[in-house]
Amino acid sequence: MKDSKDSKELFKEFKIQSVSEFFRRNAAMLGYTGKIRSMTTLIHEAVTNALDACEEAGILPYVRVEIEELGSEHYKIIVEDNGPGIPENYIAHVFGKMLAGTKAHRNIQSRGQQGIGISGAVMFAQMTSGKATRVITSTGGDIIEAWVMIDVEKNEGKIVKKTKHENPTGWRGTRIELEVKDVRYIRSKQGPYWYLKLTAIANPHAHIELIEPDGRLIVFPRSSKEIPEPPVEMKPHPKGVITDDVFRMAKKTRRETVKRFLIGEFSRISDQRVEELVRYIAALRLIKKEDKNRRKQLLERLANGEIDIILRSYGKKGKQALRAARKLIEKEPAKLTWHETEEIVEAFKYMKFLAPPTHGLRPIGEINIERGLVSILKPEFVTALTRSPKVYRGGVPFQVEVGLAFGGNIENGFNLLRYANRVPLLFDAGSCVTTLATKSVDWKRYKVDDLESAPLIIMINVLSVHVPYTSTGKQSIASEEEIYEEIRLALMEVGRRLKRYLSGKHRKLYVVKRRKTLEKYVDEIAKALSVLVNEPEEEVRNYFVELITRKFEEVETEKVEEVVMTSPGVEEVNEESE
Repeated sequence: MKDSKDSKELFKEFKIQSVSEFFRRNAAMLGYTGKIRSMTTLIHEAVTNALDACEEAGILPYVRVEIEELGSEHYKIIVEDNGPGIPENYIAHVFGKMLAGTKAHRNIQSRGQQGIGISGAVMFAQMTSGKATRVITSTGGDIIEAWVMIDVEKNEGKIVKKTKHENPTGWRGTRIELEVKDVRYIRSKQGPYWYLKLTAIANPHAHIELIEPDGRLIVFPRSSKEIPEPPVEMKPHPKGVITDDVFRMAKKTRRETVKRFLIGEFSRISDQRVEELVRYIAALRLIKKEDKNRRKQLLERLANGEIDIILRSYGKKGKQALRAARKLIEKEPAKLTWHETEEIVEAFKYMKFLAPPTHGLRPIGEINIERGLVSILKPEFVTALTRSPKVYRGGVPFQVEVGLAFGGNIENGFNLLRYANRVPLLFDAGSCVTTLATKSVDWKRYKVDDLESAPLIIMINVLSVHVPYTSTGKQSIASEEEIYEEIRLALMEVGRRLKRYLSGKHRKLYVVKRRKTLEKYVDEIAKALSVLVNEPEEEVRNYFVELITRKFEEVETEKVEEVVMTSPGVEEVNEESE
């Protein structure tokens, strides 16, 4: 038998792995899998940063992407923007340190949410070509030119070379140049061209240019000069936090008491709610001491809001429990124990709060969606809908927007354009909630008999401070029940609008066809009747032409009134219960 190994021998290979090292070995988790997808992911990360930076600075975005072929599956990718630029001291952190950024630690809606994206792109370029990423940036002063690499063992960016240049024109912005291998440029629906086209639809305020490897220039001009309002940081909602969230926040807060901490750093918590929280903590402490059956009964009553009745039933014990709970609320937040934090979060679950505020969400807007679809797709019919904000998991705000384009320059064959916070999602469509919700709708109800062959494009944008992605690649949205239902309701509404348009179009074509048929025989009828009634043929003909004109004008008027007066209420109820 082999000798067994002792613990020292087993732990000889023990090593602490940095975040950068982990993602270097697992680049597929960031979307770098396959040569076409990797190329698109690189451009996605750079363009996302550019748009976010411009919007936060209140600048109409100008983004230029240039792809230069250096050899077989070897490219230089250049992305330039007119944003606010990057301060010199932050260049190494922005492009070389993972899980670092201005948005990852805040409860705020943004395209990038993890602080991995652009540093992941730098790492991928470094992995495949061995070259540093060239960064040229200016905040309006000198132009900084730096070559950045990542020390993967330390998860730190290092500048291997840096120079400064004068800036006589006052240029402001950022330009990055990534040299990468083992990627491929193809004009497909998963390539950079399609990604930028979809980005232009959802961001009509952005001017986007693409220079393809063969030198062809493609321009997606802006169709709106309305800059989206910058996102607003939102406080966490009591129903959307776990014990660890509250415990960590309590350790960092500058508030003097737990009461002030809860009121100041959470939404929908007031002095009245804190007093209610005290009662729930006290009741839960008492209930936990009961036997299993009694505990179950009391928790059901607690969930029904019978908090005061339960506390009174305990008499003196109830008053003692209230005093102890009030001491907890007046405690210094940093001294909260894990168990005490658990008690607070458990009490939150039984309390009723107003839905979280949604002022921080920034939808594209119905008008801008329509502008984007018309500008890029040139459809025959277009409509858009922005649903009212809702919450999922009890406390995370989100909103759904849907755009629909039909006919015109759209080729036969259905396309679903998926977005999260205005960012196109090109991969992993099968598991995405947007795909599942779209497939669940009976499109035949809306006069789309064969969805797969229809000249129809549907755009779905899900926005939230925390989009529930299924992976770090951020290409698929998890099937949260509330999000799924909101998408379905939005799709059914734009479907009804399409149905009304197609019904009117078909009716008009039918009326025109009937009128032409009648007018075709007017000459023969006039000739025959002029003999029978002994009237001039021309007078008989004019009489029938006027009669046909008058009758069809009356038919058109009646049909318009019918469409206006028809109530969609019954249809909506039927569809919502599908």
